[in-house]
Amino acid sequence: MTSILIIDDEEPIRALLRKTLEKAGYVVLEARNGTEGLRLFRLTPPSLVITDVLMPDTDGIEIIMALRREATTVRIIALTGAANDFDYLDVAQLLGAHRIMRKPLSMPELLQAVLEELRGGSLPSGSEPQGERWSARAQRAPATERF
Repeated sequence: MTSILIIDDEEPIRALLRKTLEKAGYVVLEARNGTEGLRLFRLTPPSLVITDVLMPDTDGIEIIMALRREATTVRIIALTGAANDFDYLDVAQLLGAHRIMRKPLSMPELLQAVLEELRGGSLPSGSEPQGERWSARAQRAPATERF
């Protein structure tokens, strides 16, 4: 089974992601901070890492840099809900995140991104990048499917 590591300091977000991904058939590991996430990654390397960018302790940018040094083939999705002027997601992508997504996002959008990343990150012909902005379908998703 394909395993996914979620690294996020917010327990409700980890719980929602875990529930959604497990329901879709993935094995989910989770960490509440970057230090714990890197330790788990080294013990049980997953196929995909979903990390928040802004966290206390070791942040997502440091995680991405460490993963690029240690495991060049792991796929990384970086998430943030930060709304300040400095665009952390651009930095995350420049440092090696394969996909960047802004919170809030819909669970169908996240599942599609996960599937595409596990397949190597290619988007279907004619598709716009997921996560850059919500699609009309994702904006209409029920509030229970967003975080």
